[in-house]
Amino acid sequence: MWRNSGGRGRVYSGMDFEIGQLIRLKKKHPCGSDTWEILRIGADFRLKCSGCGHQIMIPRTTVEKSISHKKNKRESGAE
Repeated sequence: MWRNSGGRGRVYSGMDFEIGQLIRLKKKHPCGSDTWEILRIGADFRLKCSGCGHQIMIPRTTVEKSISHKKNKRESGAE
């Protein structure tokens, strides 16, 4: 569910993330990909770039602010 974050743009407020799910962030990675796979969920997320395989740890709040699209596991498995 999208909600207004009080002047900071739109934030994805859904808590239904799953390991293995693909998400698209607003900014692209330097390799050119903007799609990331979720490897770990908690206060921090571990994400893996779908383009080059680089892994990052990023706070949950940053992920929720930066997400532009979320795919279901079924959709991500088809690609």
